[in-house]
Amino acid sequence: MKTIAVDMDGVLADVYRQFLNLHFQDTGEKLSLESIRGLKEAEAFPLLKKHVNSPGFFESAPLIPGAQATLKKLIPHYKVFIVSAATEFPLSLHEKLRWLNNHFPFIQWQQMVFCGSKEIIRTDIMIDDHFKNLDTFSGKTYLFSQPHNEIASPGKHIRVNSWKEVEMQLLPDKF
Repeated sequence: MKTIAVDMDGVLADVYRQFLNLHFQDTGEKLSLESIRGLKEAEAFPLLKKHVNSPGFFESAPLIPGAQATLKKLIPHYKVFIVSAATEFPLSLHEKLRWLNNHFPFIQWQQMVFCGSKEIIRTDIMIDDHFKNLDTFSGKTYLFSQPHNEIASPGKHIRVNSWKEVEMQLLPDKF
C-alpha cells in the first residue's frame, strides 16, 4: 500500500482564515485573500509571530472544506500520515494534537508525525502548501494552493486547489 504524508497547516487547517480573522480583531483592517495573494505569510500578516505564539491559535483553526471526507476516502487505498512541523512554535505541539483528535478521530496516534524539518519524511506522496517541504521530498508531490504560493509556478509539483482535486488525482477510478 502506498503512503501519503499530509501537511496540517494550510492543507487541513485553514490557518489563512484564522490569520485574517485575528488580523481584523487586532487592527480593524479587513484583508481579503486576493489582497495578500503572492505575499509570504509574514509579509501578509505583520502580527503573525504574535498570533502563532498565542494560546489557542492552532487548536481553534477552522477546517479546510473537504479535508475530512477526502481523507476518509483515501484511507482504504493509502497509508495516510499527518505530518506537521510542530516544534517551531512551542504551544503548537499539544494544540495540533488536540485539533487532529477533534477533527480527525479516525486518524490514529501512530499516523501523526510532529517534527521540525520534513526532510526526513519518506512516504510515496506528499501534500503540502510550502515549496521548502516539497522541494526536498523524493516522492510524488502535490502543492496545495494557498495565497503565498498561488502566483508561483508549481515547477515539478502538481498543483491542487481543493480537496476535491486531491481526490480526483489520487482516486481517479472513483470519478
